[in-house]
Amino acid sequence: MPYREFLERIRRFFDGPSEHLDLIADALAKGRLQQPIKPMSDQELAQAIREFRNAPPSPHALDELGAHLSKDKT
Repeated sequence: MPYREFLERIRRFFDGPSEHLDLIADALAKGRLQQPIKPMSDQELAQAIREFRNAPPSPHALDELGAHLSKDKT
C-alpha cells in the first residue's frame, strides 16, 4: 500500500491535525520509516492509536523523535 494510503488510514482515527502524523508522514516520504510488513486490521490500528493517545508524549520525547526521524539514513 502506498504510504499516502497508509497515512489516510491512520488519519481517520484522529480528530484533527497531529504533529505526530506530520513527523510520520515526513519520515515515510523520505524513506526513513517503513510501513509494517504485515498490515494491521482497522480494528488493530484503532486499538493501537487509542493506547498511543492515552499516553501523550512529553515535549522532550517529541523533540527526540523529530531529531531521530530527521537524521539522514545511513
